[in-house]
Amino acid sequence: MSDAKAPVRPKKQTQLVDFLVQFRWILVVFFVLPFSCLFYFLIYLGDVRSARKSYKQRRKEHEENVKEVVKRLKERDAKKGGLVCTARPPWVVIGMRNCDYKRARSYKVDLSKFRNILEIDKERMVARVEPLVNMAQITRATIPMNLSPAVVGELDDLTVGGLINGFGIEGSSHLYGLFSDTIVALEVVLADGRVVRATKDNEYSDLFYAIPWSQGTLGLLVSAEIKLIKVKEYMRLTYKPVTGNLKELAQAYADSFAPREYGEQDNPAKVPDFVEGMIYSPTEGVMMTGRYASKEEAKQKGNVINSIGWWFKPWFYQHAETALKRGEFVEYIPTRDYCHRHTRSIYWEGKLILPFGDQFWFRYLFGWLMPPKVALLKATQSEAIRNYYHDHHVIQDLLVPLHKVADCLEWVHREMEVYPIWLCPHRIYKLPVKPMIHPEPGFEAHRRQGDTPYAQMYTDVGV
Repeated sequence: MSDAKAPVRPKKQTQLVDFLVQFRWILVVFFVLPFSCLFYFLIYLGDVRSARKSYKQRRKEHEENVKEVVKRLKERDAKKGGLVCTARPPWVVIGMRNCDYKRARSYKVDLSKFRNILEIDKERMVARVEPLVNMAQITRATIPMNLSPAVVGELDDLTVGGLINGFGIEGSSHLYGLFSDTIVALEVVLADGRVVRATKDNEYSDLFYAIPWSQGTLGLLVSAEIKLIKVKEYMRLTYKPVTGNLKELAQAYADSFAPREYGEQDNPAKVPDFVEGMIYSPTEGVMMTGRYASKEEAKQKGNVINSIGWWFKPWFYQHAETALKRGEFVEYIPTRDYCHRHTRSIYWEGKLILPFGDQFWFRYLFGWLMPPKVALLKATQSEAIRNYYHDHHVIQDLLVPLHKVADCLEWVHREMEVYPIWLCPHRIYKLPVKPMIHPEPGFEAHRRQGDTPYAQMYTDVGV
């Protein structure tokens, strides 16, 4: 632990900030939610307008927009223009931190037009999309075709560009890896104006492996080809409550998706299509495993269908918690509803933003306004409130090998004691290069649970 001490704020200022945070829900209810709803509606109209265009027309517009980006870059004076970055304001980006780097001297390039799905190739099982296409838009287009990106970020607003340049994970990542592992090709505009197509085996393979985690520092991403998989109409989800100490909870989590016999991790009969775990206290958790199911299976007599996407439904993490009292149960959830199960409550951040947002009366009367748009939450924060959240609020993803999850849970409990905790497994592949996150050296020799000769199983411990 660092010996550095945080600056002490005057008592009156602290009391004022505490008061503003406590009653911030007033601003959220009467300003942020209505404007968020309007914002989402306008985005939806734009998506509908885009969907009505032919793929040919969208690709033509894409080529014209790329030419504008190239022209803008060639007009830059390297001595005066500053570093190249997108013109997207920092507060628009998903994430509670309001990054300040774009306020420095920089040369901004507008990519706001790059929000179209350019092609869905059912033969190659690939979707070519622009970087501002978000998860809601792409699942709205693909799931009715019984197709889906191999990895779908749970929040509607997460964009393809953000998931590639940053970090993207989902309950299917134990099969397919991170979102960046599902990339087939990247179209990138370099700082000198060249437009290149990078794949893992062409002359720009170094760029292909370097773009993930680069935060947009190596080039401007203008399109990506991502892997699609076949899906069915429903997810058969099993909720299994577990009790014990943190080590026992971690082992129950590993057992929910990873056979203990080495070499069985690729056996579809023993590994579910989706998995996630919720740790609600140091002694209780719920492990959820899902398998795709047809409409015919879901509607068989005796099966329970739960359309969790309706605005009045309980928030998903609270619904899952009921398994601690109900015991193990199974239900069928429409696939698209399941993919976006954490959107309405923003995992459990919604409870902090709106303390009564999960109440029955609010969900029925105003749940259709949820979620508040993160960009508007950030835009309406004063510097004092922003500093308050930085001092007192934790949003952190810890990526650790599966065999170290128990140690990580104990560390989080000891240092922060924050619950719930989200557990999501993901493969980290052996690659010809050494990217930001990579398997432990010599992991293959240990033949641990969840590992294969070509990938080590990690877990996102979401605090």
